[in-house]
Amino acid sequence: LARSNCILIEGSSMAEAHPVGFRWVMKAKENGATIIHVDPRFSRTSALADIWVPIRAGTDIAFLGGLIRHVLETEKYFREYVVHYTNASCLLRPEFRDSGEEPSGYFSGWNEEKRAYDHESWLYEGEGLSYPHRDLSLQDPRCVFQTLKRHFARYTPEMVQEVCGIPPELFAKVADALTSASGPDKTAAICYAVG
Repeated sequence: LARSNCILIEGSSMAEAHPVGFRWVMKAKENGATIIHVDPRFSRTSALADIWVPIRAGTDIAFLGGLIRHVLETEKYFREYVVHYTNASCLLRPEFRDSGEEPSGYFSGWNEEKRAYDHESWLYEGEGLSYPHRDLSLQDPRCVFQTLKRHFARYTPEMVQEVCGIPPELFAKVADALTSASGPDKTAAICYAVG
């Protein structure tokens, strides 16, 4: 944390609940890092942060979905890392369907009687986990990257405002601070619920 260029704290008042770990957040701030605190209430952590984001309780996932959408849509991700060290280029099986593509609103493989998923359609195309088929250009509509883009497309700044109560201008400020601290020579950290 001490070497981070930006730190987003969400789901706790780290200064009060985790003061030993928060010491490293303050060290990063001394070194010029931007500190962002996302929490419904203003606390000691908020007071020490550069940006406080008041959020409606229970809406954290919508906020994080908005950040994911922002990163994917603006292409502010470390492409070389994403292509070579994540599953983004792996192709999903043709039978996989996102929750938005299914009339039921569930992902493919949902069994209503068992109230559980059969994950077979979620596997990669190819020879198991060790040798999946890949698209290093990240353009194939069945690659994990394109599937993520489609899934998170609905998390617009307007949707984040409606669900979380965060104005689009404040959301953009957070998204820009976080993405400007990403790449081969910079790093951002997320402390979510500090657990």
